[in-house]
Parts: sequence; C-alpha cells; structure tokens
Amino acid sequence: MSDQPPYLAVAERLRQCIASGEWSPGDRLPSRAQLAEKYEVGDNVVRRAQELLIVQGLLEGRAGSGTYVAEPCERLRMVRSWWREQGGGSPFRADMAGLGKRGTWEHRTEAKVPAPPEIAARLGIAEGDPCVRTEYEFLADGRPVQMSTSWEPYSLTGGTIVVLPEGGPYAGLGVVERMAAIDVVITHAVEQPEPRLVTAAEANVLGVQKSAFVTHIRRTYFCDDGRPVETADIIVPAAHGEIVYEIPIDRP
Repeated sequence: MSDQPPYLAVAERLRQCIASGEWSPGDRLPSRAQLAEKYEVGDNVVRRAQELLIVQGLLEGRAGSGTYVAEPCERLRMVRSWWREQGGGSPFRADMAGLGKRGTWEHRTEAKVPAPPEIAARLGIAEGDPCVRTEYEFLADGRPVQMSTSWEPYSLTGGTIVVLPEGGPYAGLGVVERMAAIDVVITHAVEQPEPRLVTAAEANVLGVQKSAFVTHIRRTYFCDDGRPVETADIIVPAAHGEIVYEIPIDRP
C-alpha cells in the first residue's frame, strides 16, 4: 500500500481491477471481509473505498445483495453560457443537439404559490408573496438527465402573455426571451453550484441511486434595474452530467 490514506489506496486497487477487465460491468465484488483480508485493512477502510467509487459511478450498491461493477454511463456535457442564453431558444435543447441527442422536457406549473423564505430572499420579495412555480424534468433521448424548479414573482408576469413559462406564444423559449416580450431586459445571471447527496425524491425522478451525488445550481436572473426576476434550483447527477462554464471576455 502507498503513503496515501488507506481507503484511497484500496479504491485505486479496486479501480485497477475494473480497468484491467478483471471485473466486468455487472460483476459482484467479493465481500468486504474478503477484500479487507486481501488488502490487509479493516472493513471500514473497504467500505469508504467502495463508497468513493459508488459516488464516482464505477460501483453500485444493491441493498441486501452486495456491491457490483456499474454499467458504463455516458456523461453529458452541459454548457452554462451567457452567449447561449442571448441566442434565444432553449440552451438545454442546444446542448443536446450538439451531442446528437434529442432534448425534451416535461413540466408542471402552478400559479400563485406562496414564496418560501429562501425563495423570497432570492427574489427580493416578501415571504408568502405569490409566485409562479414550474417543475421541470429534462430528458436526453427520453432519459432523465436534469431537473429544476423555477420561481417567478406573480407581480411581474401576472396578467401578461408570459405568465405561464410553458404556455402561450413564448412557451419553451427560455427566461431571457420571455421576459423581453414584456419589456423586462435581463442583463445577467448569478449561479452558485455546489455538490451534495441526492434526495430521495430527486433520485426517484432522475433514476439514480440514493447514495449518488448531484450538482445543485442556484441560479437567479437579474434585469437592467437590478431586480431579480426569476430564480431556480437546477439538479444534475454528477455521474451523468459534466457542467462546463463558458465565460465571455470583454475586450478594452
């Protein structure tokens, strides 16, 4: 074993067994006790090594059955880009088209939903103020790869042709283009990405294990007078999606 922490050294040994073809996708690994004896470590070291490889998508745990080599999973590149936002249409659909896949989504919208405390703070409105909430499930060739929940102040879009994000003449065209239709000019967005464990509800929608990690992006759009006009929680499974940021450079 090397000088690195024991669980990382064991994880590397397990990774080599997979890379060399000694273990193939679908194969059941030896028991933790057997691996602990083989590598001369404790059971907890093997457990931590396996948990690391499960997070990385190389292994999968099956309740009551053991740990198995996971089937290879294609990671889709999802570009977060202001240029794409300004281009109109759906950035997600553009990403999927670039990968040769059909990007679609399912949605559910509710109007006049009271803003919970965190959403109210992000939108600069009072807690309980009515919002339009839309839940999305994004699909690549029919497979769920991303989900999000969007919130817009009802005071901004109520009574307009864009009150329903997926209804009317601007359905599915994205926040920037929809808001422009009611003379609200979005100038920038702020995104805060962070990794975390998936929730049970998210795992059910995305079809991932309950031990999986996701990238959780809190995104808020701002208009030209500084007001926040939309905020969303975007969830991407770490094993399925690669998040890339494209940053414009202003030349002097």
